[in-house]
Amino acid sequence: MTSPSTCCPAAVAPSEVAPAGAAATTATGTAPHTTAPARWPAVASLGLGVFGLVTAEFLPVSLLTPMAADLGVSAGAAGQTVTATALVGAVAAPTVPLLTRSLDRRHVMFGLTALLVLSNLLAATASSMAVLLAARVLLGVALGGFWSMSAALAMRLVPEHLFARAMSFILTGVSVATVCAAPLGAWMGELWGWRSAFVAAGAVSLVTLAVQLGTLPSLPPVSRPDLRVLAQLLTRPPVRVALLAVLLVISGHFAGFTYIRPLMEDITRLSVPAISAVLLAYGIGGFFGNFAGGWVAGRSERQAIVLGGALIALLAATLLLGGRFPLVTAIAVPLWGFAFGAFPVGFQTWIVRAAPDQAEGAGGLLVAAFQIAIASGAVGGGLLVDHMGALGGPAFAVVTLTLGTALTLRHGPRPVTA
Repeated sequence: MTSPSTCCPAAVAPSEVAPAGAAATTATGTAPHTTAPARWPAVASLGLGVFGLVTAEFLPVSLLTPMAADLGVSAGAAGQTVTATALVGAVAAPTVPLLTRSLDRRHVMFGLTALLVLSNLLAATASSMAVLLAARVLLGVALGGFWSMSAALAMRLVPEHLFARAMSFILTGVSVATVCAAPLGAWMGELWGWRSAFVAAGAVSLVTLAVQLGTLPSLPPVSRPDLRVLAQLLTRPPVRVALLAVLLVISGHFAGFTYIRPLMEDITRLSVPAISAVLLAYGIGGFFGNFAGGWVAGRSERQAIVLGGALIALLAATLLLGGRFPLVTAIAVPLWGFAFGAFPVGFQTWIVRAAPDQAEGAGGLLVAAFQIAIASGAVGGGLLVDHMGALGGPAFAVVTLTLGTALTLRHGPRPVTA
């Protein structure tokens, strides 16, 4: 998930001149860029944090079957570990900045990373579904809080002309986690059990905390977030349409993605090494899809979302009809990862253009909508998987992605003409 501020840094304008190297409150409640030299080690620590959070968030996707068997629950029930994280993240995204508005942002980041460490520890030692869900709740707090503040922190760590590069560097953690988390999780789960993957994720989170302790400077709070801004944004029709499109498209994607391993095991009958290879190909497809999606979205965010949504709907239908054939699955799953790359930048650009005067508040709503969509997809897909088998996930995806793509095609933003 990327931050809306990446697309439109010019939308933020300082209300007063700040001292060199300092940040002042802006008219939109956002801190302006620093005038001090770039702090690249601190930026790298944020990128490492992204990697750890995204890795932990989606490890259950590659470990769903062994987790369910070990804890004595169904695959659909185990999939709700993704739901728990997403729901809590949706609440945490707008509320963590409010609850911590008087605290140094450096200390807030330390606290969020400590929650990530604790979450991985609990998951690795969970003896019941209840304990595992508690671990995922902690992860949701860390995830939502981090995403809501990452762009604002980047603005305070580098000068304005380096902001886009800094955000790209931070978001590299997403791409690397997308490539590595699922296949490595499946591979480690097969060799040493599913808990070993969370042990490894915990080690990464400890390294992240150590790097942050050594690199993040003091970042006193410079704004006072207000709930009224969020309420006002929801009264704008373009914002509401964008958020509805997010809910439909992203829930469909995650309904299929969360339950892709049961499909490959029960329908395609792939071995664990083959599943790991396909998941790796999915990650690689997503890595390159991020660049392709960004290129298309730079010309038309509406076109990027429509193309990505239509392709995933087609691929989900292909898996419904031909998922029993290994070649079909081996081609469809990586293409699915590639198509998803159109969404983060596309929706990010859309929401900023829908509310250019309140880019940060709109970004918080976008993060919340993404997390609600992830939860909805996991719940809806899980119910269908439990009642109609492993093809339930793609079935859910076909319906919601078709609706979301049609909504974007009809009401999405049009290119601005002179």
